[in-house]
Amino acid sequence: MSDVTIIVVSYNVREHLRRCLRSIEAAAPGYHLETIVVDNGSVDGTIDLVRREFPSAILIANDSNLGFTAANNQALDGATGRHILYLNPDAEMLPDALATMLSYLEANPGVGAVGPRLLYPDGVTQSSRRRFPTPVTALVESTLVQRWWPDSPVLRSYYLEDRSPDQIQEVDWLTGACLLARGEAIRSIGGFDERFFMYSEELDLGRRLRDSGWRIVYLPAARVVHHEGRSSELNPARRAQDFNESKCRYFEKHHGAAVGRALRVFLLANATIDLTEETIKLALRHRPELRRKRVRNLAKVVLYQWRHLGQPGAFSASR
Repeated sequence: MSDVTIIVVSYNVREHLRRCLRSIEAAAPGYHLETIVVDNGSVDGTIDLVRREFPSAILIANDSNLGFTAANNQALDGATGRHILYLNPDAEMLPDALATMLSYLEANPGVGAVGPRLLYPDGVTQSSRRRFPTPVTALVESTLVQRWWPDSPVLRSYYLEDRSPDQIQEVDWLTGACLLARGEAIRSIGGFDERFFMYSEELDLGRRLRDSGWRIVYLPAARVVHHEGRSSELNPARRAQDFNESKCRYFEKHHGAAVGRALRVFLLANATIDLTEETIKLALRHRPELRRKRVRNLAKVVLYQWRHLGQPGAFSASR
């Protein structure tokens, strides 16, 4: 059995994956590590890269994109580690980052998961700590309301801006770019809920860990550089669809079908307003090339959300 299994799910981010895997060795000197790379149908040479440059890594090569949650669970099923590190391929661990998290986890048996301080490439701290969202949070976060009112009390509370990012602290949940979970804890809840293709999966995971009695801790002494969202940038329309769908599914699961449906209606209206605004700007010939691209993407989002507006609640039971 290894001390920790590191699971990296990759999709067309070969160069980021190379830097990610190279950073692992210095992150936990003295520990026995197992690395599993799950590739979700990349066409950029990722599989050849892993086989050639990282032969000690276990490679699972899927023929298509199974989704972030399903791919992580594939690796979890065969993982031998006492603990599980979920690591995004666009993340680079700084020296001793994993060792710091492992030491803390092993010294605190009530902690089910621990996450590091995430940094942008320029060294600025990235927001990664969260309280659980309320239905009001859902109407503000990542919507037009946030664009119009970015400093709202709802968002400041959600992003834990009332607490210093320099202090160790227990939180409701942590974003999933780098998350070290106790093997016992993560296996007891069955890993990720695969009904989330991607997005909101770490929120749901955090909620289930907390509901099972485990604590989740933010540990700023461990530092990881995160290049944020490189795979999702490849298809912005699909990113918006997946993000909004997962958001609705989370609220259906944890707040009920009525709340989930109301959120679907709101997000459809939100996207329609956004599409109307971009269409008007295109008609006025304001940066037409950019506007055409945004109109095409938003039209796809509106059509997707309209088709899914009447979708029944998907979460009568939890994973």
